[in-house]
Amino acid sequence: MFIQIEATSDIPIYTQLANQVIELIARGQLQGGDTLPSVRALASDLSVNMHTVNKSYHELEQKGIIRIVPKSGAIINPIVQYGMSRENRQRIIERIRPILAESLVLGMSLEEIEQLVSATLSLLKED
Repeated sequence: MFIQIEATSDIPIYTQLANQVIELIARGQLQGGDTLPSVRALASDLSVNMHTVNKSYHELEQKGIIRIVPKSGAIINPIVQYGMSRENRQRIIERIRPILAESLVLGMSLEEIEQLVSATLSLLKED
């Protein structure tokens, strides 16, 4: 599992970690049933505080992406093949809407936004 943290980024480290785990799952490099490294091991590998990794894992658990099993660690949930819950759909819309609005305000056309989304999805499906 390759994760790269950028300490100088404006994005908090725990968010960078969660986002990269999500991306690894989206790319198929991690799959349902796989176990993530222990909090202690991953913190050591990335040279970050254990609380940072723990916060990231709990964020992933809140989103339904992993489940934390005491004494067993964090296990990736299987990807839902038949649609997502209404709550997850609403959460994603709430996160995407401001980004799309900002894109329009900064001068991107609808076509450019669609191309950007398409290109980004293609990057996630490479490998």
